Amino acid sequence: MGLRSTRIRGPLAGLVAALILGGTGLATGCGPRADRITDVGATGGTMVEGGTATMALPPAATPNWIFPIGAPGYLATYNSSLQHLLYLPLYQPEKKGDALSPDSPRNLAEQPRYSDGNKTVTVTLKKGYRWSDGKPVTTRDVEFWFDLIKYNKAEWGGYSPKLLPDNIKRFQAIDERTFRLRLDRAYNPAWFTANQLLYFTPLPRHAWDPDNEDPKKVFARLTRHAKRLSAFATDPLWKTVNGPWKVRRWTTSGQVALEPNNRYSGPDKPHLDRVVFKPFTTADSEFNVLRSGGVDYGYIPPSVMAQSGKFQEMGYRVDPWEGWAITYLVLNFNHPTAGPLLRQTYLRQALQLLIDQRAISKVIWHGSADPTRGPVPASLLAKDPYPYDPAAAKRLLAAHGWKAGDGGTLRCVRPGTGGDACGKGIEEGQPLKLSLLSQSGSTESSNQMQEIKSSYDKAGITLDVRQQPLNTVLGTTVPCERTEPLCKAWQLGFFGTAGSWYFPPDPSGEQLFATGAPSNMGNWSDPRTDELIKDTEYSGDPAAMRRYGEYVARKVPVLWTPNPAYQVSAIRNDLRGVDQNPTLSLAPQDWYFVKKGAGRK
Repeated sequence: MGLRSTRIRGPLAGLVAALILGGTGLATGCGPRADRITDVGATGGTMVEGGTATMALPPAATPNWIFPIGAPGYLATYNSSLQHLLYLPLYQPEKKGDALSPDSPRNLAEQPRYSDGNKTVTVTLKKGYRWSDGKPVTTRDVEFWFDLIKYNKAEWGGYSPKLLPDNIKRFQAIDERTFRLRLDRAYNPAWFTANQLLYFTPLPRHAWDPDNEDPKKVFARLTRHAKRLSAFATDPLWKTVNGPWKVRRWTTSGQVALEPNNRYSGPDKPHLDRVVFKPFTTADSEFNVLRSGGVDYGYIPPSVMAQSGKFQEMGYRVDPWEGWAITYLVLNFNHPTAGPLLRQTYLRQALQLLIDQRAISKVIWHGSADPTRGPVPASLLAKDPYPYDPAAAKRLLAAHGWKAGDGGTLRCVRPGTGGDACGKGIEEGQPLKLSLLSQSGSTESSNQMQEIKSSYDKAGITLDVRQQPLNTVLGTTVPCERTEPLCKAWQLGFFGTAGSWYFPPDPSGEQLFATGAPSNMGNWSDPRTDELIKDTEYSGDPAAMRRYGEYVARKVPVLWTPNPAYQVSAIRNDLRGVDQNPTLSLAPQDWYFVKKGAGRK
């Protein structure tokens, strides 16, 4: 699955291998038959308790981290999605209207209470939650998690300086179910709940740290166990859980089988006997297995959406999984030659005006993508500040001293820093030429890059596109100093086949566009951006997010590109209760099969 805001996280939060789908002809195969049931929908029907549901994992996605404190290199969303089925976080976001809310009936805690001018937070755990060995879930388990990240923050993949745990001066356990946090200053309660408390995950202190050892030693020991992938199903350490599921099988190839935790005391107890998450080396292989009925919950390429009726005849419903995300091309402002170009606001604006997001969304992504308008989900911005306008882009470039030379490529004819000049660091005669490192394996992404390249070529901008595997792109497009050799390795980067960045419920920019942020891959730094981000963190003014979004959208710190659905899901008609959460979290405890007449065939 994708990368989430822990960067993840997304990134590095959470990114997914591309949909590499070939052979998409709709052979009839042996898939589930539509005549099994007479009503078709995501809910309803006569429930059948029990059964096994199999879900396809993204191509080349192999879950490999069970410890619910993510480590760098193990931050893919499919890891955290599985962890949360075993170890409940205090708060779990769910979609409400066009936004996400941390107020869910699945929450382990009541809604937090803020006091002392929003410098103190009090949280009370809900009654009755127990670990699978019968011990109650208490504030000591929450404090255990906090101590682990506090004393091992450099090893925690979600750490960002001055945020959690740095912004908590004191953790105070009031009683078995209530704890209080003393913060280092006043924060916007909506932001702190959605983007800080969302991390809090009680861990079984009595089972993992019975002797109350030094948190560094405990963390090191837990990490050693977390790297023993072959032992996830047998290691006693991971058998003490408080979520609705426990591990039945976890192979080194990435197949995970979960079964109900019979001691689970939450409101959403599982209906199925087992849920299996099945890995695939390629999307081709997943598609073939889906057509033959080998998975109950899989995915199809966007190009097949127009033929969704064929899948309905085969017994599936087709439902794009939309993400709370944005997608973009990263710009390396510290590259020795491209950096001076990319640091010119007018040039970034021109580059954005040449990306026909609407046409790309409709034609290349077959309607399964929507334009990205800025640094927050599109629903939070009133309009696209730079809709496709090649003529405006050409005028903008000409007004700043760019003129077509031999071969049609634009060259700087007015160097300097004046209002009509090319800009600081750009030499006379320098060509407007850039290179893009893009993830391989997706027909849609490849076609999108070729469309952008073609649009740039027509405007006199040369764009060289190089494709590499996703992990290579992620390992290359990282924050860098101008003097570092790695900073010369890339100018523009793309890793957004399934979305570049998945937000927590509050889509603030402290992880993405703040100076020095861990996922600020292009080294963007702007005092006004930092100021507006702080406003979203500190101020309760509902307009703070809009001001941040509109300002950064206009500044174009990255090039906004169509935001695709995470996947186009194909789900068996007789599998109900599937909720495709925009954060990519899973709730298979709500899944159930339905029957026709006397039972399922």
